[in-house]
Amino acid sequence: MPNINELKLAKELIAFPSITPKDAGAINFLSKKLKSLGFKCKILEFKDKKSKPIKNLYARLGTKQPNICYAGHTDVVPPGNINDWTVNPFKPTVKKNHLIGRGANDMKSSIACFVSAVNKFIKDKPKFKGSISFLITGDEEGYAINGTKKVVEYLRRKREKINFCIVGEPTNPNKLGEMIKIGRRGSLTGKIEISGIQGHVAYPHLLNNPINTLVNICKTLKQKKLDKGNKNFQPSNLEFTSINVDNKAHNVIPAKARAQFNIRYNNLHTASSLKKKINKIVKNLCKKNKCIFKIEYLVNGDSFLTKPEKTIFMAKKIIKKITKITPKFSTTGGTSDARFIKKIAPCLEFGLVNKTMHKVDECVSVSDLKKLTDIYKNILIEYFK
Repeated sequence: MPNINELKLAKELIAFPSITPKDAGAINFLSKKLKSLGFKCKILEFKDKKSKPIKNLYARLGTKQPNICYAGHTDVVPPGNINDWTVNPFKPTVKKNHLIGRGANDMKSSIACFVSAVNKFIKDKPKFKGSISFLITGDEEGYAINGTKKVVEYLRRKREKINFCIVGEPTNPNKLGEMIKIGRRGSLTGKIEISGIQGHVAYPHLLNNPINTLVNICKTLKQKKLDKGNKNFQPSNLEFTSINVDNKAHNVIPAKARAQFNIRYNNLHTASSLKKKINKIVKNLCKKNKCIFKIEYLVNGDSFLTKPEKTIFMAKKIIKKITKITPKFSTTGGTSDARFIKKIAPCLEFGLVNKTMHKVDECVSVSDLKKLTDIYKNILIEYFK
């Protein structure tokens, strides 16, 4: 059996320029590594009419229950202007005890830590009672259509049971050990199109300016407070992300005006309840202004909360012991693939410090890699006691 070092493996994974949705060989490489540890690996490729094929990996060691799963992603966001980096983002480099490279933080290093932890664990406990699995996608940073969502559907069809899942996203704001995510707010995107009557700007009485109606809609939606939050979640918020008229003429009132918004919502709402509220407001304002409207929605994931149970409390205790920090349970931040996994298994999210994710010179502390590997290994030891 090989000895897998978390820093070496992190460097190897970062070297693959797997800018979403490209895989660049990362999934195949990881599959071979896991096979060397005895895992049975299945590469799952999914696609649809609007997107390119995406590679995913489900790997399992053992056949018995319980089955603890680690979930993560090998795709990364674009590096931006490479000249702004102090190193080549896909030639990982260690400087001042920090590993620098795209994906170092989000989240190839975390994957490397769990693989190394499993390597150490099965050397010490080769006859552990249960199974360890990996659910790795190449479609988390993109549209997340052909990634974890479809892997979960596949596992359901195959009646593959996962008893608990650790999602290795970078959860800590400043120091390793600060935060465990036990839920996330939902995400709903809406696109509004208002149709009026186009014409010469000097004759507004003969026209119907859709911009005026759209501005009223934006103002009304922004002024409406969705909620005050609760003990587990921060307040829901609606933000406009674009307003587009597509009119270059200074003397023409346009026929259409468009806006896009996104709502991050807590468990006081569902996507359906929010759609009803928004549709009512838009419908009333358009009726008043005699405009026609069209709204399209995309539900990126409903809010969810994992009720803390013994495995979560066990992980919290281990994290505190190794980092000397008591982690708090949180539901802050954006969406993650836990929104799909929670449909088949309880899960927590814990990984590295997220301060530099998606930034130039994305990096992670080398000492944090060792600590995270130790945390993951000790979770496995306690889980299979």
